Amino acid sequence: MEETISLKEIVGTLKKRLRLIIIITIVAVALSAAVSYFLLTPSYAASTQLLVNQSKEEGQAYTSGDLRTNLDLINTYNVIITSPRIIEPTLEELNLERSPGALRDQITVRSEGDSQVVSITVEDDNPAMAVQIANTLGTVFQRDIVEIMNVDNVSILTSAELSESPSPVSPNPTLNMAIAFVVGLMAAVGLAFLLEFLDNTIKTEEDVEDKLGIPVLASIATIDASKVTVKELSHSRRARTGRENHGA
Repeated sequence: MEETISLKEIVGTLKKRLRLIIIITIVAVALSAAVSYFLLTPSYAASTQLLVNQSKEEGQAYTSGDLRTNLDLINTYNVIITSPRIIEPTLEELNLERSPGALRDQITVRSEGDSQVVSITVEDDNPAMAVQIANTLGTVFQRDIVEIMNVDNVSILTSAELSESPSPVSPNPTLNMAIAFVVGLMAAVGLAFLLEFLDNTIKTEEDVEDKLGIPVLASIATIDASKVTVKELSHSRRARTGRENHGA
């Protein structure tokens, strides 16, 4: 016979394991907060914007073909910016003792929609260093692209600047704790139902009726001997003796 679980049983299980669910959820959020605030190193971001634009003689207008060419070049420039040809000179100018691969992992290059603007974003543990890397990377690229592709169509639109009180882009403690709350709550509820499913003990008269399929006519209460006084035991013996003598 296929067993079904009613809404009443689900609510009953949740109420029964409510304390466990609350404890697991609180622990998950607390662990997430501790990791976010004390273990993870804050990371700061700085961005430099470059403008890709063909050089034109004075008075010469741009055509749609020129714009299309610039947009096609941007995809190539995105690859060149993160190549060793640009990263290695940047490391040398900043005297940074890190590998080109490590610096490449800190750089994000993206195009601003269908515009001719390219953004170079650098993340670093030091906000001032993130600004220096972003600006140096843009300067080196603007200088060396002339030699690499024989074009002079890159100009720095906006340089990265260090704010008075920079805010880290990661970690995000609020987001981490929200995720931990959801995951912890789901795990706690799942554990509650698992424990209920594995619990085969009989605790109530209803459990006896469900397991054996017969009605319960009576039940014998459990008496804690440590809580029964000597006077009560003597009274119980006298009452039992009196019934026996009367019966005799």
